[in-house]
Amino acid sequence: MNKVILITGASSGMGKDTAITLAKSGYKVYAAARRIEEMNDILEAGGIPLAADITKEADLQNVIQAIMRREGRIDILWNNAGYGLYGAVEDIPIEEAKRQFEVNLFGLARLTQLVIPYMRNADSGLIINTSSMGGKIYTPLGAWYHASKHALEGWSDCLRLELKDANIHVVILEPGIIKTEFGTILTDPMLKHSGKGFYKNIANQIAEATKKTYQNPSQYSTTAVITSTILKIIKSKKPKTRYRVGKFAKMLVWLRLYFGDRLFDRVILSQIK
Repeated sequence: MNKVILITGASSGMGKDTAITLAKSGYKVYAAARRIEEMNDILEAGGIPLAADITKEADLQNVIQAIMRREGRIDILWNNAGYGLYGAVEDIPIEEAKRQFEVNLFGLARLTQLVIPYMRNADSGLIINTSSMGGKIYTPLGAWYHASKHALEGWSDCLRLELKDANIHVVILEPGIIKTEFGTILTDPMLKHSGKGFYKNIANQIAEATKKTYQNPSQYSTTAVITSTILKIIKSKKPKTRYRVGKFAKMLVWLRLYFGDRLFDRVILSQIK
């Protein structure tokens, strides 16, 4: 129970709720995010908030050094920070697309690089990477988001093989629709970039469908399903390589895999009209 856990993206949603639960359960939780002012409840629960932008090298170095000075080890890294950039490929500036990858892949990768040597020296470790069911499927206007998550899936698979002999487990978490800030973060930039012009109809349809989804409890899972899954992973002596949990995650990935692209296209488009 005294394992040292570093969680990124802990200022809201899945990261925050899980950090609080783990801290209250006796784990040594270090919660990293840009908005440190949003993590007072983690502090009250016994966790330690750390201000960090995952895309900044100095911030990542500071986080690792702070934990190592205090604990001397990092047992578990949960790479949870990320967001969804939506908008038509034609409309999204390449600089914003690069930012999507900096957060969802390259920042995550750099933090992982910094943690691996300590885990390898300890001959033990667990790395959990938050992907998405979106790492296996696709939706219109989500090209850059899905691309980053598809990339993370392949990257994580390779990392798992590389670290096998170091006794470091690599696990991919693939949430479905979870009640978080994701919907708002998704729709606002999408409408900014694609709410007018050629793609305005589909952009507004997606925005409306997203709003309805997050207003209907039958259409999403709460963050509790993620918290319970992370606890299961942490407690497992031999965790699975993937955990696909939350509303529609298993169903949509299965549909894509077994029925092919054309049918999946029709199913997805039918949900936004």
